[in-house]
Amino acid sequence: MLVFILNAGSSSLKYQLMNPVTKETLAVGLCERIGIDGVIKHEFGDDQKLKLDVSMPTHKEAIELVLKTLTDGEGKVINSIEDIEAIGHRAVHGGEDFSGSVMVTDKVINKMKELIPLAPLHNPANIMGMEICQDLMPGKPNVAVFDTAFHQTMPDYAYMYPLPYDQYTKNGVRKYGFHGTSHFFVSEAARDMLDKKHNTRVIVCHLGNGSSVSAVHDGKCIDTSMGLTPVQGLMMGTRSGDIGAGAIQYMMDREGISISEMLNVLNKESGIVGISGKSSDLREVLEGMEAGDDRCRLAVDMIAYIIKKYVGSYAAALDGVDALCFTGGIGENAALIREKVCAGLDYMGLNIDPTKNNKRSGESRDISTNGSSGRIFVIPTNEEYVIANDTYKIVSGL
Repeated sequence: MLVFILNAGSSSLKYQLMNPVTKETLAVGLCERIGIDGVIKHEFGDDQKLKLDVSMPTHKEAIELVLKTLTDGEGKVINSIEDIEAIGHRAVHGGEDFSGSVMVTDKVINKMKELIPLAPLHNPANIMGMEICQDLMPGKPNVAVFDTAFHQTMPDYAYMYPLPYDQYTKNGVRKYGFHGTSHFFVSEAARDMLDKKHNTRVIVCHLGNGSSVSAVHDGKCIDTSMGLTPVQGLMMGTRSGDIGAGAIQYMMDREGISISEMLNVLNKESGIVGISGKSSDLREVLEGMEAGDDRCRLAVDMIAYIIKKYVGSYAAALDGVDALCFTGGIGENAALIREKVCAGLDYMGLNIDPTKNNKRSGESRDISTNGSSGRIFVIPTNEEYVIANDTYKIVSGL
């Protein structure tokens, strides 16, 4: 089965064409600057790449261009859009209504529209992608795969905030978590890599421009660092992570800024870029640290320290840990962050091997010492495969 995987953002569109049965990927691409001027980056075949500057006034033109690129011209990989058997969509927020992937129906879209206040930047774009695909490829099944679904197994004492209870009953204020497809993929891969098959206790660190940690017991999430929105939890590229409410009020009073302006600071001006003053890209911050920039050094130390605190708290929540996993752009590539996070964790049975840790590889690997009772894994995530496979299973009735 060929599945067209779509991740629609506010001004961008990521896509893949994949066969989830064989795990073969025919094409990968990105449309950027939708509604501005437009550019498509298309990768296919044997490392072949195509870049086109094309006007894309709306997401509809962008998706039409992607389908044309897949079926015609230099980037062609299929003969017709009829070769596409299903469409799998990344859906950011499913609230409490979706604990798994679902076939897209009018009822599903209407429920997602009700959830827009929980994800005002993402859900409208996700919905738009679904509706456009229904229009451009009538009769093709569409499946929504929710970032929040994997975390719906959290117990109430883990997802509730200690606020007046009616804030939950009236407004749905609680922890939802994100990056669920990645946490699911990596935790399942870790369970396969472990000798132990039952009572598995896995901590997943998904580290990139957006970062989160999850505690997974026997394949089910019992806690995660992101909350009602993705700003909670770890220090990220531009997001602050956990901040005391008093500090937020104090800043607003001192700076004379509104709540929307404050949220802009927390989401876009904080985290790695806010502390380093250099970049939200950790690679540039590491270069700055090596050159003697103390703010870059501080940013690196803070990133690792905050992750380490979450690892410790989740080891307590799981009553131990069998595997600590690193994934995402930072988790897979930043050996120094892994080293700093794991330093001193030998008391919980996690011993990192410096040689293995510093060896670069695109494959899943164990970087713990031979004598480590708990394992430390680096596992490249594959969220697109999760979307494609869920789509295949739902469409096939499996």
